[in-house]
Amino acid sequence: MKIAFVGKGGSGKTTLASLFIRHLTANEAPVIAMDADINQHLGAALGLDEDQTAALPAMGAHLPLIKEYLRGTNQRITSADSMIKTTPPGEGSQLLRVRETNPVYEACARTVRLDDGDIQLMATGPFTESDLGVACYHSKVGAVELCLNHLVDGPDEYVVVDMTAGSDSFASGLFTRFDMTFLVVEPTCKGVSVYRQYKEYARDFGVALNVVGNKVQAQDDVDFLQDEVGDDLLVTVGHSNWVRSMEKGRPAPFELLEAENRVALQVLEDAAEDSYADRDWERYTRQMVHFHLRNAESWGNAKTGADLAAQVDPAFVLREDAAVPQPS
Repeated sequence: MKIAFVGKGGSGKTTLASLFIRHLTANEAPVIAMDADINQHLGAALGLDEDQTAALPAMGAHLPLIKEYLRGTNQRITSADSMIKTTPPGEGSQLLRVRETNPVYEACARTVRLDDGDIQLMATGPFTESDLGVACYHSKVGAVELCLNHLVDGPDEYVVVDMTAGSDSFASGLFTRFDMTFLVVEPTCKGVSVYRQYKEYARDFGVALNVVGNKVQAQDDVDFLQDEVGDDLLVTVGHSNWVRSMEKGRPAPFELLEAENRVALQVLEDAAEDSYADRDWERYTRQMVHFHLRNAESWGNAKTGADLAAQVDPAFVLREDAAVPQPS
């Protein structure tokens, strides 16, 4: 299952994403975690120190390798250089799976040991001074999008992505790449305004969106969120002494997380699992192609000097049982 955590800056989405990852690991689910946020805090939220976080390889720095591997033997893609972030897979493309070893994971993923097991952590890489005025951060997140376009996962496997804050998540087709999107909202007017913006973007593409009310202190906060977001409110989360200790660098065993917050995390997992029944690979592939053609026309053709519409394989549908060619 592909899961996204989105929300405005400071809403607590990274913290909740990290707690959800820990919860899944405690339930023995295999997890690939991706940090696609401009601020790159997921590693720290998972317990890495500054040196360990800084040592994480940047996916953006390995984009040529990623493109060359995913291209595989796809004859519609004339070169790896002609691939853009929205390039869809086709016959001959090399696909990624959650439980495997491949050159992309070897270059871009690192094992993080949690209390209850290991996960694989991938990160786009931080936004540096060299990016200012030169490159758009979306080019870094493009490595995530390209990998998700070529990733096949099953119902008992999880890819959890901590997305960049705000509406940048909707700057391309990346927001359609998920089975479930958890929108973290604070019980404030500003928080609700972000919800309305996300809701409007998601409506036209059938994006499954559930609201997680965070920093809820009293019943009045719950009532406010229920009045403003209605049935989209899935669950609320309150103060956590466990999280406070973690943020102070004094982590306690995850099993000591407050019972009410563990229940909330189980609600998230149940919602994610329930969404599997609505998984539609044909729609997923169709949306992938839609955004690729849109990006090709608006900037991709000019940048690569190629007709990127020719990369679309009209007979190909990404599925769980898609054949994976052996790299040549």
